[in-house]
Amino acid sequence: MSDIFDMRKKIAEVGKLMYARFLTDTAGGNLSVRMGDVILMTPRYAGSAFHWQLKPENILILDLEANKLEGEGQVSREVRVHRDLLTKFYPDGTAVVHGHSRNALVFCAVERPIPSMLYATDKFGPEIGLIPDAPAHSQELADSICAAIEPQLDRVRKQAAVVLAPRHGVFVFAKDLDSGFDALERVDVSAYCALMGRLLAS
Repeated sequence: MSDIFDMRKKIAEVGKLMYARFLTDTAGGNLSVRMGDVILMTPRYAGSAFHWQLKPENILILDLEANKLEGEGQVSREVRVHRDLLTKFYPDGTAVVHGHSRNALVFCAVERPIPSMLYATDKFGPEIGLIPDAPAHSQELADSICAAIEPQLDRVRKQAAVVLAPRHGVFVFAKDLDSGFDALERVDVSAYCALMGRLLAS
């Protein structure tokens, strides 16, 4: 159980770091990690109610059908994405990082892919593509994300695969939590470079 406590603590710490670095916001985002037969996941309202100041006990312990076993808080409405990725493609990936990162959200809003502007993001492909538009929290969204991730499992085994959800945010499926956080920030920096580069070209 100490390993689970340590991971709950780490998930809370990564959530705080994401919020501090504008990689997510009070409107949403969530984190999850599979450990054996359980999924550890941030609770509903992690941003709007907790302001991402989560404690280990706020990180929920779920079974593989996303039923709550332990933890202080409600199950996130976005749990379908996390459950499906972590059951269909485990152990290729063990962590899901969903963020509303400030620069990448511009591309989500206008429904355009993020080009790889740096060597640091080439590993995720020449661009970060969009899935078809789907309602937040829906099974349709989960199905679309899984369909976009499945052809990229080689990237997940090395580090992570990343997709954009129109008007919603960034979803990362990664081999572990550190790799997922790293991928989210790299992609957001690439989005920033793409946006600012347009100013230099004008």
